[in-house]
Amino acid sequence: MDVRALEALRAVRSQGGVTRAAAVLHLTPSAVSQHLASLTRTAGVPLTERVGRGLRLTDAGLALAAAADDVAVALERARGAVRDQQQAATGLVRVSAFSSGAELLLPGLLTRLAGSGVEVEVTDEDVPLDDFAPLTDRLDVVIAHRPEGERAWVGSPGVRVVPLLREPLDVAVPTAHPLARPSTGSAGVTPADVARERWISVKEGFPVAEVLRAVVDDPRVVSRVNDFHVVLELVAAGHGAALLPRYTCGRHPGVRLLPLLGVRAGRQVDALVRAEVAERPVVQRVLSELTALAREVTGGAAPSTPPPAPPQ
Repeated sequence: MDVRALEALRAVRSQGGVTRAAAVLHLTPSAVSQHLASLTRTAGVPLTERVGRGLRLTDAGLALAAAADDVAVALERARGAVRDQQQAATGLVRVSAFSSGAELLLPGLLTRLAGSGVEVEVTDEDVPLDDFAPLTDRLDVVIAHRPEGERAWVGSPGVRVVPLLREPLDVAVPTAHPLARPSTGSAGVTPADVARERWISVKEGFPVAEVLRAVVDDPRVVSRVNDFHVVLELVAAGHGAALLPRYTCGRHPGVRLLPLLGVRAGRQVDALVRAEVAERPVVQRVLSELTALAREVTGGAAPSTPPPAPPQ
């Protein structure tokens, strides 16, 4: 079987269709379809099926795509076997992060790797939960976040999850708010204390929105803004409370962050890497630096481990 055809099959699985697979592979949709047709002839069984105007993999196609994951890993290990290990730990690594994660981790990562021979090309990709794993088809390391306990991309075919850190989510209120007084807010607040607040939340589909609903039953959301810098300014001006990450947003002079009591509220930050990409020494070096940097940011606190994937 042709390795390029197997790669096309994996991309159709992760991207959910021929057109998006073609985009990440830098091919035309016709070329991807030809690869699938070639694999189908070789396999002797249908690998895809029509669903409306789209295409999805059959059980046989999914099984072959899973086997193709192992082929890709084996090929990368074979390449590594003939490279000098010291030289292999240099080169280009493309890293993305969601916006606040980029602010928290990317400057430190670039500083740590400056002059090391590792060239890190960074970008920000703030997408809904389900869209993080597909980013690994075009990026080497994807820094993603999920609500605590949410499996999200855990178990995504062909993707390895490297836990980086757990970031607590605190209630942000203006410094003039009654809850911000030392006598009332020094130890933190309970969900009951903030149940009637007007909330500034992120857009639906993003992790912090799900955590807010878990903390406050039917929260009164008056604004939805994903940029935490804007949210901090809105809170400081008295336009609502917000649930914000502690390490990223704890330095605004007009905002007080109050820990939540009686409930565990946080987000988990992970690095997502395709299985064969994780075999590259230069990528392993970047992941090692990210892991060390995360420990530094959290003061050594261990990240949450991913919840197990459900049985297949």
